[in-house]
Amino acid sequence: MTNFCHLKLLCFFIFFMSFGFTKTIEAQTSKQEKIAQKLLKKAHILIYTKNGEGFVHDNIASSVKGLEKLAEDHGFTVDVSDDPSIFMPGKIDQYDLLIFSNTNNEAFDNQSQRDVFKNYIQQGGGLLGIHSASGSERDWPWFWKVIGGKFLRHSKFQSFSIVKIDPHHISAQVVPDTWVREDESYYLKELNPDIQVVLATDLTTIEDEKAKNEYPSNTFGNYFPVTWCHNFDGGHQWYTSLGHRKDHYEDPVFMNHILSGIKWILLSQAGKL
Repeated sequence: MTNFCHLKLLCFFIFFMSFGFTKTIEAQTSKQEKIAQKLLKKAHILIYTKNGEGFVHDNIASSVKGLEKLAEDHGFTVDVSDDPSIFMPGKIDQYDLLIFSNTNNEAFDNQSQRDVFKNYIQQGGGLLGIHSASGSERDWPWFWKVIGGKFLRHSKFQSFSIVKIDPHHISAQVVPDTWVREDESYYLKELNPDIQVVLATDLTTIEDEKAKNEYPSNTFGNYFPVTWCHNFDGGHQWYTSLGHRKDHYEDPVFMNHILSGIKWILLSQAGKL
């Protein structure tokens, strides 16, 4: 057999292997989506918006409205609270997952509430953090680990590009391959090394001299994590630093991104990933 024939057979083999892999991924994604839809129908979720002293985003009401619409459209139930007294044994346990929507600074009033939250996570609870949630509990290292990092600062509000680091992740599949949007580019420190990065900011598209000359500089090359997930200390966590402006919570792409984060947590809890 000639070298040309060998090469031709090799090309066919690679093509069919790639085709088969793609079909396997598509079948797995379809199966996961069906399971996720069933899990959503049974989910009871708390939208938590507590802010301590300091900056409070004006987007909180809009974020709650957007999340409530997701619940209405997809059949899950939500409660909304900014009262940390809900973190009591037997009270917080009714929720499949907690959404910390633009919480900031002190998210709890006392150590007892922190202990209840920690126990909830350790017992397999879910946590989804949005935007300034990473600025919550800035004096509690365990919280930095569970959310994935500790807020340091952000760029000015501007348009920039976001790329997929894990294109097969359920919450990456619902956004464009290169997602250009206006937002703040968050920079976190104390990043938990076990986070699974889903999306990242392309720092070459950001106007931020401090980011280039100081942190993060080239810590992650030309990228900085934007969305990630992990399973920390028994729980299941997903976080995105996006979502600064009120109208972001009317953006179907962004809200589908968040919905997919909810699905990932439910699938992870059910052992279906």
